[in-house]
Amino acid sequence: MILTVTLNPALDMTWHVDALTPGATHRAPTGSSRAGGKGVNVARVLHAQGHEVLALSTVGGANGAEFETELRASGIPHRLIRVSAATRRSLAIVDDTRGETTVLNERGTALAPVQVATLAATAARLGHTARAVALSGSLPPGFGPEQLGALVAELVGAGTPVVVDTSGAGLLAAARAGATALKPNSEELAEVTGERDPLVGARQLLTLGAQLVMVTLGRDGLLVLDRMHAPLHAGLPRTLHGNPTGAGDAAVAAITAVLATGIRLGGDSAESARAREDLARRGTAWSASAVLMPHAGELSPEHAVLEAEVTVQPIEEDLS
Repeated sequence: MILTVTLNPALDMTWHVDALTPGATHRAPTGSSRAGGKGVNVARVLHAQGHEVLALSTVGGANGAEFETELRASGIPHRLIRVSAATRRSLAIVDDTRGETTVLNERGTALAPVQVATLAATAARLGHTARAVALSGSLPPGFGPEQLGALVAELVGAGTPVVVDTSGAGLLAAARAGATALKPNSEELAEVTGERDPLVGARQLLTLGAQLVMVTLGRDGLLVLDRMHAPLHAGLPRTLHGNPTGAGDAAVAAITAVLATGIRLGGDSAESARAREDLARRGTAWSASAVLMPHAGELSPEHAVLEAEVTVQPIEEDLS
């Protein structure tokens, strides 16, 4: 079983318009809403690809009731912790002409200390029996970098591979706790390291204690780095247009699926080398195919075709 943990879930609401004009009134077809947040999106991708998955999240208020109803209807196995704070909303407006998406994310309401403790304890208990764990998304008020770092350290110490996709101080805390893999995008990486060069920034996270870093670069593909081997760059020969909101979550799903096989990505064997290349290729293809879909948490049926198009090249650099 793969466990996904959504620390700050959201009810995702999406509207499509022909063209988005700031300051104007728009008429649009009926929008859609469904359970979201990064960890839920990761679970959707893995579930659709045939992986045994369990999605853990909090839920609260009227938005939470709608979140729970949709998640139950999706068929994704899940465990929900009821909290007093209302589940936040995330609003996406898709400009169909430009192929661009504008997103408004509510920050969310603070969790009570007892609810933070329950969430962390449940994630640890379920994570101890999982083949891999993905901790995804922003940290809700009340669940800080210290709690995230402690959870990562406990799971990694128990032998469970952990992928973390967050930002800010939480990303640094996960690195210091020895996360098996981190998945920042280039902007998140620059924000916490002060480095515009993603290779330099990723090296900082490895120095702090992370075992592997995947940096998503948008249309420029992605980078995969560990401490001992040449970094890999993967990309597509063409640019895809669509809704990018679930692209990073699809990349996290790819990392988690590979780690769940038990292969040591940082090893020196031929199997480990192939696994790193396969990860770079699959992460790129899954991320790109997610852009083609209207909702986060979905892969285009073209993902296998895209995977065959991905080029993976080592980046020669001085590691001394």
